[in-house]
Amino acid sequence: MPEDSAAIGPSYGFDTLQIHAGARPDPATGARQTPIYQSTAFVFRDADHAAALFNLQEVGYIYSRLTNPTVAVLQERIATLEGGVGAVCCSSGHAAQIMALFPLMAPGRNIIASTRLYGGTVTQFSQTIKRFGWSAKFVDFDDTDALKAAIDDDTRAIFCEGIANPGGYITDLRAAADIADAAGIPLIVDNTSATPYLCRPIEHGATLVVHSTTKYLTGNGTVTGGAIVDSGKFDWAASGKFPSLSEPEPAYHGLKFAETFGPLAFTFHSIAVGLRDLGMTMNPQGAHYTLMGMETLSLRMDKHVENAVKIAKWLENDDRITRVTYAGLESSPYYDRTKTVCPRGAGALFTFAVKGGYEACIKLIDSLEIFSHVANLGDTRSLIIHSASTTHRQLDENQQRAAGADPDVVRVSIGIEDPDDLIADLDQALSKATS
Repeated sequence: MPEDSAAIGPSYGFDTLQIHAGARPDPATGARQTPIYQSTAFVFRDADHAAALFNLQEVGYIYSRLTNPTVAVLQERIATLEGGVGAVCCSSGHAAQIMALFPLMAPGRNIIASTRLYGGTVTQFSQTIKRFGWSAKFVDFDDTDALKAAIDDDTRAIFCEGIANPGGYITDLRAAADIADAAGIPLIVDNTSATPYLCRPIEHGATLVVHSTTKYLTGNGTVTGGAIVDSGKFDWAASGKFPSLSEPEPAYHGLKFAETFGPLAFTFHSIAVGLRDLGMTMNPQGAHYTLMGMETLSLRMDKHVENAVKIAKWLENDDRITRVTYAGLESSPYYDRTKTVCPRGAGALFTFAVKGGYEACIKLIDSLEIFSHVANLGDTRSLIIHSASTTHRQLDENQQRAAGADPDVVRVSIGIEDPDDLIADLDQALSKATS
């Protein structure tokens, strides 16, 4: 397990924490930037030290599949910004989702998932997790009665996105958390599209927060990664529903994670069992890139939001566009909810529908010059994609529409370029697409 390297506490402001949390000058060299500890293994002081580490009696570094000093700084930083007690970084956002569910699930168990999710997540939950004997029920989270009704004795978690991909819808996290609490199960929130700068799901009742660190946290489109943040507020032993955390663990001589580690039970289990056996490890160089990106997170997110508002308003008033889903528009049904869930802004991810339908969308994308046509979001660059034919292609038409990925819709991730240049690019491309 990693050693505590935190030098800056959570009482500092966000701008300070995004630079300093979890880090201090390297004790060996005085290096100010967190070094890349490109090492597979770490030397034990002696045989007793090694035994204590493997018995989870002492925290420290063993092997980089489990723990690494560079990754540990990133984990501490993300946990601090999210207001959690701990975090575990892994190889991708998809890995983070499986890692989050792994200690909670068993064959025959299910999760309740929002219909408004990234298409790859819908596929992971509707298809891939069946191979583990798990299942998912998809519900519109705006229908709280349906959400309550979907929960049964085998439900082990509720899962949603704070700002949903692709449409930028804002989820009522407090309502979802209250339903989860009443059922005695955790609420897991994917906070990728918002980041902790715009939204802190734990403050709205989330038990666990997951991220694709690939996106806004890194911000420069260089590496993939994921993270799970543990709120430390859930009693895993209260109901008997989570034996992996509450019952004796055979691999550690009957140790009970909830009893031994208390609020950090989930975090320790995810490293000592999850990373140990699933091996979904983040590499230290990837962690280094994300740490560098996070130093400017608040500056970038402010600019992302400012640009998104200006561009969404322009699109909304253009007669070549039939609708815009941005929650930062006063016309959005989620505008008032944004003030509570994301008080600093509704992010920079949304969709718009183009007159002319599918063919016009394709022509629009092919005519853009500044926007990049890629399957990513959260970059400093402005990005665009036609979700129905790409990220949500595996879904049937009903699933696509439920997710907000209709055939006449394109998704944009607004970057931090000059907004007037972005508007000019959209204008010329729309002229070609709808002529």
